[in-house]
Formats: sequence, structure tokens, C-alpha cells
Amino acid sequence: MPLDRPERDRITIAILALGGEGGGVLAEWIQRIARANGYVAQGTSVPGVAQRTGATIYYVELVRAGEPGANRPEPVMAMMPVPGDVDIVIASELMEAGRAILRGFVSDDRTTLIASTHRVHAIGEKSARGDGTAASARILDAAERRARRFIGLDMAAAASASGSVISSVMLGALAGSEALPFERDAYEAAIRHGGKAVDTNLKGFDLGYDRARTVKENEHEAPAPPAGPTTAAGRALADRIERELPEGSRPVAIEGVRRLMDYQDRAYAEDYLDRLAQFAARDDADGSLTAAAARHLALWMSYEDTVRVADLKIRATRSARVASEVRVGDDQLLTVTEYMHPRLQEVCETLPAPLGRYILSSGGLKRLLEPLFSKGRHVRTTGLRWFVALRLVAAMRVLRRRSLRYAQEQARIAEWLDFALDTANADRAAAIEILACQSLLKGYSDTYDHGFATFGLAMDAARRARGAPDMADKIAEARQRALDVEPGCTLAGNAA
Repeated sequence: MPLDRPERDRITIAILALGGEGGGVLAEWIQRIARANGYVAQGTSVPGVAQRTGATIYYVELVRAGEPGANRPEPVMAMMPVPGDVDIVIASELMEAGRAILRGFVSDDRTTLIASTHRVHAIGEKSARGDGTAASARILDAAERRARRFIGLDMAAAASASGSVISSVMLGALAGSEALPFERDAYEAAIRHGGKAVDTNLKGFDLGYDRARTVKENEHEAPAPPAGPTTAAGRALADRIERELPEGSRPVAIEGVRRLMDYQDRAYAEDYLDRLAQFAARDDADGSLTAAAARHLALWMSYEDTVRVADLKIRATRSARVASEVRVGDDQLLTVTEYMHPRLQEVCETLPAPLGRYILSSGGLKRLLEPLFSKGRHVRTTGLRWFVALRLVAAMRVLRRRSLRYAQEQARIAEWLDFALDTANADRAAAIEILACQSLLKGYSDTYDHGFATFGLAMDAARRARGAPDMADKIAEARQRALDVEPGCTLAGNAA
């Protein structure tokens, strides 16, 4: 049943949007709709520091206009939303919904919260060593508890599906929520009056409207289930996971297999499952040890090397994503220029192991070759020359198992797994913490080198704690301290 539209004399609306998402346009649409339907409307905004370090807050206040000739003073409206006095909050991204809740804009006795459930990860989340992502599930839980009504849907996906911008989807979701006392025609008229991208904005509005109407009160769209295997090899590996691994670890293991088949091949994924089987033999019924191994082993086995970087840079899916993000028109050409700076070390690590070791150990060859790789290059990956060059590097995936980097990483992985397996015999919690130390490894080149150095420091701390009753706690503490180590420092914080 549709909700009864509110008939209040004063309505307050807060819009939290990132730069470039059309929050200002949305605020103008709402004011136009209100003025055309007998309300006095005012809109203000407080911009953030930048597109992702601070969202802009748009505040719209609506007051029902008095009858002509009535002895009623003009309303005095606020310039900013006041905690506990906001009727509708619209957030263009899930973290912005969380910030609205923290600011006190969302009240369980009056606020309708309309938020997108997708994430645009902040710079701090992306650059953090280890897992720096915020807990989306906690924000969704808070939204359901703190708001009178919570309507959550993936507005970014809706905008992409309709070819529109997210502001039109937000307007559609607002209309579908029936939180304002206006008919659907009034919203569509505001879009038409704007005169810009009317057809695509109406498509986004329609999709936002329909999806908001299908989302029940205090619910949000469930994420789509992961796709099942589509090849005979994938189905065979999925069957093996079902037979050999504890139930709690299977979803992570399936994702690990998918990642490693994309990274290398089926045989590499089989190696992954062979290693996981050793943990399954030492695990409890809950599968927590195997799940930890499945996650961190898949991440390490898919380490980033020059072959992987080249492969990702020229993928058709990446080109399509970039084109979608910048909204390339049918009559436009897209040019992508990357900055790449492979060091001699990365190049040698891609070569067959004997040749790579020989070059790196030869002082004369290093002095001769290093100047060739001393500076970075701006690489136009959409041009034929560099596309073909990167395609040839990516094709070296078939030779990866013979490379110097492969030999180095497999030896490191084996040592790490042996330590975790040996520890699991007596202390599964400590073994899980050892596995989690892989989170210190990230990226490639200098970033990876620093991560591996701090990983070694954490492993040294783990070996010193071996056999202690609180070994798991000590390893977790050492790992957390290692995450804070800056390049050139030791785990104790002294200059190296």
C-alpha cells in the first residue's frame, strides 16, 4: 500500500552528495517543484573540502505559502540543517548516509532516509595498508534503526543502467518514497523545465522511482548473489570445494578460485585448493581457519607483477568502465594516458629466473641497464604502439611460472604457510593471525617492498611469541603496529 503523502506546513530536507554528482541540481529541482505547488522554498549549500574528502551538504526548507491577503508574515528559514529537525535525508552514497546519521540529521521519530547502497571508497580507504574499508553492514544496520523509514537502493547502478546521472535517480527515489506531498507529474515537469538531457534524466528518474517503490519500508535492496561458474573447469573446481572444504570457507574459496583462474590458469587454482586442503584437515567445524587461509592465500598468490599490471591496463572491461565514467559520446574519441615506471628489478623479475638473477647479480650489467629505467613514462594505452607493447607483456602470463618473481613469491608463500600450519596444530587462533599478516602486502614496486619488510618484522614477532598463551593477541598487536610503520623505520619506530 502506498503511504499517505504528508500534509505539513514545513518540510526540511538535507542532501549529502559528492562533487560532480548533481546535488545542487537535485536541490533546485525540489525547490521548483515546491514553488509550483504552493510552497515557499529556500536552498543553501555548504561545500566540502574536495570531491572525496568532504561531501557538500545541500539544505532545502519548504514552508506552505499563506492564502493571498492573509495576515501572515514571510517565513524565516534556517541556513543549515539542525540535528533532530530534518524530515528527509537523501544521500548519494552509503558513507554519506553514515555521516548524516553521525551528524544527528536522522531521527527515528520523523526522518525518511533515502540512500544509495553503493560505495565510493575514500582515498584513505584505498591507500590504507591492510583492509582500510569502512564497515558497510554497520551503516546499513544503523540506517534501519535510526531512521523512521529507510529506503536503500543502488543508485549508481541505476544511473549506469539508464545512462543518466545519479541526481535524476535520487529525484526518482524521492518521488517513489512519497515523502513529499507532490504528484509524480510535478517531478517530471521540473526535469523538463531544466531543458538539459531531459530524456536521459527522465530515464534515471523512472528507474529510481520504480526501485524505490519496490523497496519495502525499513529495507534495502539485497546485493546480487555472486555468479556461479560458467565453464566446465570452473564447475569442476566448485565441486571440489564442496567436497573438500568446510562449509563456512566455501564462499571465500570460490572467489579465490575465480581470482586465480583469471590471474593464471586452472592448474594454478588447483595448487591453491591443494594448499587449502591442508588447513581443512586441521580446522574446526566452523571453517574459520580454512576461510582465513582461503582469503589471504588467494591474495598473495595473485601478487601484482608487470604481467598483471599490463593485463589490467588494456582489458576491454576497464576501457568500458573508463568510457562510462567520463560519459564518452558516440561522436567522441577517448584517449587514456597512464604513468608507468617499472624499475630494472621488476623487469628482471619478469624474465626467466636464471636470466633475471644473472642480470641483478652482475654489477656491470646493472650499471648499463638501470639508466634505461630511471625515469617514468607517460604511456598512451589507447594508442596502437603502447597497446601492442602492453599486450605482449600481458601475453607473458604463459611464462610466469618460469619467472624470477614467481620463484621468489612461491618460496615466501611456502614458508608462511608452513609456519601457519605448524602453529595450527596447537593454536588455531594464532594460526589465523599469522595468515592475516598477509594483509601487510599490497601493490607492487616500492610499495610492495616496504610491505614485505614490515611483514617480515611481524613474522619475527610471531616467532618470538611462539608457544605463549596469548600468542594470537601478540601477533595481532605486532601486525597492527606494522601497519603504522613508515618506510625507513623499524617496528619499534626507530629509523632503520
